Amino acid sequence: MTAHQLSECWPPNAQRLFDQAAVAKALDDQAARLEARLSDSQRVTLMVLMNGGMYPAVALGSRINRPLLFDHVHATRYRGKTTGGELKWGRWPDAVEGTILLVDDIFDEGYTMQAVKQRLLEEGAAKVITVSLTVKMHDRGLRRDWVDDAAIELPDRYVFGCGMDWHGYWRQLDEIWALEDG
Repeated sequence: MTAHQLSECWPPNAQRLFDQAAVAKALDDQAARLEARLSDSQRVTLMVLMNGGMYPAVALGSRINRPLLFDHVHATRYRGKTTGGELKWGRWPDAVEGTILLVDDIFDEGYTMQAVKQRLLEEGAAKVITVSLTVKMHDRGLRRDWVDDAAIELPDRYVFGCGMDWHGYWRQLDEIWALEDG
């Protein structure tokens, strides 16, 4: 990709909110909290809420020192857009059991995660622990404390990196960036 093509894919005036070191520290701390919370759980599945949950799930999984099963579900309200719409179900796991760590990149309004958690419980999960790398601080949607564990609090701005995207791009960044206010 040429420099010009890259610049067309980069949001103008984006600002770094959290650098790689800050994200890594937040993930380390979150993994330690989750290990303590899972001490009495036998079978644990790290369930990735795709697509955004891929980055934090891999990062957390590498930090949690216990056997984990990995699986994923695909349910989305965004479909490449910057605002959410109706929930669309994609892939669903063949089997659901034991303790589920349901991992996503961002807890914004929370409706997607709420629907997935409910369905996991209905289909046999003993317990579902909701985990998000970030939580956006605002008054829309579910209460901010609905998610069981969030590593980083974000301002109410459009953000990308660490699983979060801008028009489908930049999920792979190990930093969190925001669009310019306004």
